[in-house]
Order: sequence, then structure tokens, then C-alpha cells
Amino acid sequence: MTQDFYVTSEGLKELKAELKILVEIKRPELIERVATARAHGDLSENSEYAAARQDLAFVEGRIEELEELIAKAQIIKNTKNANHIVKLGSKVVLKVNGKNQAFELVGEWEANPLEQKISHTSPLGRALLGKKKGENVEIEAPAGKILYQILKIH
Repeated sequence: MTQDFYVTSEGLKELKAELKILVEIKRPELIERVATARAHGDLSENSEYAAARQDLAFVEGRIEELEELIAKAQIIKNTKNANHIVKLGSKVVLKVNGKNQAFELVGEWEANPLEQKISHTSPLGRALLGKKKGENVEIEAPAGKILYQILKIH
């Protein structure tokens, strides 16, 4: 990963908490599991040993990934938006199909549609960046074009 990684301060705290659990709890448990399985004899026919090694490799990969993300993290600052322009970290209220929907524009690793957090690299996120209150954005979706109107920017 060579590019910056954008995340809110809350998202960074969650990543650090996950890393701590993996390093302090999960990895030691898996190392113990591998050692116990190894003690059961012939490794070529020991499915528990193979599964434990695979789980340990997965956790090691995730630890490496989290360490790299945390090292490259750029905190999204929620500063006063005097120009009322949609930017990373903005919370926007949009009107779509006669209904109001609120979204927060976040980094791609933090995106979660169920929490109304959309990535700045998603089609809607890219379309919203740099726009102002009252402007419309149109997104091409599988069901056709969707028109959004920006009602509020926080």
C-alpha cells in the first residue's frame, strides 16, 4: 500500500483496538494451538495442526495489514466547513426519490452502508466531493440514473 489511508479518529481507534486484540490475545492463543496440535504426532496427517497454522497465518496477515494501515493513516478532520463544500468527513443530507437520506463521507476502509457511511471513492462519494448545498448529482446505477439533491452539509 503506497497511498494514504483516510480514516476518522473513531475509525483509527477501532483499528488500533483490533490490532491490540490480535497481538495480545488471538496470536498467543493460536501459537499455543499450533504447539498443542504439533504435539499430537504426524504432521502430514494432522488436520488440527494444518488448520491452526492456517488460522495463525491469517491473523499474522491481518496484523501486518493493520500495522500498515495505522502507519499510513491520515485523520479526517471535522473542521468548520465555511464554504459548505462536500469533502472527506462531511455529513450530507440528500434528497433522493422524495426522501431525505443522511450520509457521512469517509475513507474506503471505514465505509459501511448500513451505518450510512459511504466511501469517497464510491460512485456517490466521488460525485458529491466538491459540491455545494442545493446542487444536484446524478449517479448511474444498475436500475438507471439516480438524481440526488444536496440539502445540508455538516
